Amino acid sequence: MRQGDFVTRKSYGGDVMFRIERIEQLKAVLRGVDYRLLADAPLVDLTITNPTEAMDHPRSSSPEFRESLRRLAESQMQLQEKNQISITNKQKTNMSYFEVPGKVLHLDGDPTYLRKSMQIYGELRIPAEGYYIPESQMAEALHRLLPQIKPDIVVITGHDGILKHRKSRGPNNLSSYKNSQNFVNAVQIARQYERNRDSLIIVAGACQSHFEALLRAGANFASSPARILIHALDPLCIAAKLSYTSVRETISMLDIVDLTVTGLEGLGGVETRGSYRMGIPGIQHSEEHV
Repeated sequence: MRQGDFVTRKSYGGDVMFRIERIEQLKAVLRGVDYRLLADAPLVDLTITNPTEAMDHPRSSSPEFRESLRRLAESQMQLQEKNQISITNKQKTNMSYFEVPGKVLHLDGDPTYLRKSMQIYGELRIPAEGYYIPESQMAEALHRLLPQIKPDIVVITGHDGILKHRKSRGPNNLSSYKNSQNFVNAVQIARQYERNRDSLIIVAGACQSHFEALLRAGANFASSPARILIHALDPLCIAAKLSYTSVRETISMLDIVDLTVTGLEGLGGVETRGSYRMGIPGIQHSEEHV
């Protein structure tokens, strides 16, 4: 076995596919392919698998996620059709319009998932800025980035999980989690910057994160109600939907759940207004350069 191989763990019944990040003596450090999971395992516990498509291409992820992308693209088309019908009915003409989707600031504790996310934001025509920030530094980074970027939506994600040696402290204790406290700190900084949940929408958490603590800190949507592994790109799906939902409309998890892979066990949240705005008339792009 070598770095870059796709593997599963025998001791877990091969339930999650990983890529070998690096090998240290007789152990391998593993990164989840579809789930935000970092792990290590003895080499003897690993079985090499041959996925038909590589992870680095965002459209070659799981079939469930490809379906999520299709639904997101479809909802964008429906919004555009709705806009055009509204203009035609009121003006009796095919007047053009321009779009101002919500701007996303995406902080990720994993550079690989960040790269995938930024590719997909681009495909979906969502204005987004992404930064690889270790989870422990996210609160400090947001204090600096929020006034600079002025986003409509903030995604705070990376790696998390319930620590095996601290399980006895219980699932309600933040110290039982790898990074939930760091995510809570980041959400609190973001909420200090903007208290209104509709003016700054926060999507926070990763695998097995302390869902209730993130909501109490001020997140609109968070993981993970059932403390399960979430799909690596589920937070992106929520942000993408909010970016292309009109400010005149309010959506809840019931409107978004079909766009996620892990469903209501993986993510939850509160009713939130969208951040998309339509502008009239359409902007004419001049060929002249000022």
